[in-house]
Amino acid sequence: MRAIIAPPPPGGLEAGPVPSFSVVIPAYQAAAVVGDAVRSALDQTIPPHEVVVCDDGSTDDIEGALEPFRDRIVLVRKGNGGGASALNASIQAATGEFVSILDADDAYERERLEALGELAAQRPDLDILMTDSLLEADGRPVGRFSVKTPFAGERQAVEILDRCFIAWPAVRRRRVLAIGGFDESLRIAYDWDFWIRALLDGARAGLIEVPLHRYRVSGESLSGSRPAALRERVTVLEKTARNAKLDPELTEALRRSLARNRSRALLAEAEDGLRSNTPDKRRRALKVAAGRGFKPVTRLKAALAAIAPRRAARRLEARESREGTSRLRRPGQRG
Repeated sequence: MRAIIAPPPPGGLEAGPVPSFSVVIPAYQAAAVVGDAVRSALDQTIPPHEVVVCDDGSTDDIEGALEPFRDRIVLVRKGNGGGASALNASIQAATGEFVSILDADDAYERERLEALGELAAQRPDLDILMTDSLLEADGRPVGRFSVKTPFAGERQAVEILDRCFIAWPAVRRRRVLAIGGFDESLRIAYDWDFWIRALLDGARAGLIEVPLHRYRVSGESLSGSRPAALRERVTVLEKTARNAKLDPELTEALRRSLARNRSRALLAEAEDGLRSNTPDKRRRALKVAAGRGFKPVTRLKAALAAIAPRRAARRLEARESREGTSRLRRPGQRG
């Protein structure tokens, strides 16, 4: 058995049978890449129960891309409604005990479902099963997901409020349906929102410490926008504060996470305003200068940026050139 991280098993737990896995692939404008994803799902050492592809209102030739697989997949078509909507439609159409999420531009290693099946059989108390993921940019490995976002083996309901340590898992289908699926009002952080709700509802997650999933990092993806992603993280946490009944430990964890993400969102929006020369760039910078949760030097720089926004923008450009990465994009970050 491969090394795993998971909460301690309950007393008297016995191994169970290997469950069935439906691979669900939400796809939008993905004709150029979806074939590789489907092929990786079908070419498993232990085949999936089924592969469900949801065409979320694409206008490219996804029909042609899927033609070689049409007799081996379930194809769901719907109008464009976003990633959460496509996931929900895929899961509704699936019939396996677990639904294993695969983005249309990513891929599985051949033994991924075999490994997930072994974990599910060994730990039938787990509702959420992950392997580690290899992050790739331009075909080159740039890191592992669990290194950038450490998986929590204990206190999972507390830790999920701090960071979205669950990504591209297989999840028990009846658990998804019982919780109400993914929130279709969210465009980016619907995954983090769902895992928060699942763990607060009592679900337990386990990680296989082997990268059997490949995530193709793309700066053009919706989740690549740091300001938008951070602002929606705040939305998710505010929603949790309104709707969830939390004990004191969870309440404090949520308070800390909300304060941190509000500060990050304000800073990212200010930098974006300066770089993009938006009409409200000075107002955004002043929000940081007057905001709480920032170091004095950060507040001072924000105040100076409000006075001289063009100079501040040039400094941001120079910093990005030195560091080689954009502060406004976060490859590999979920939600």
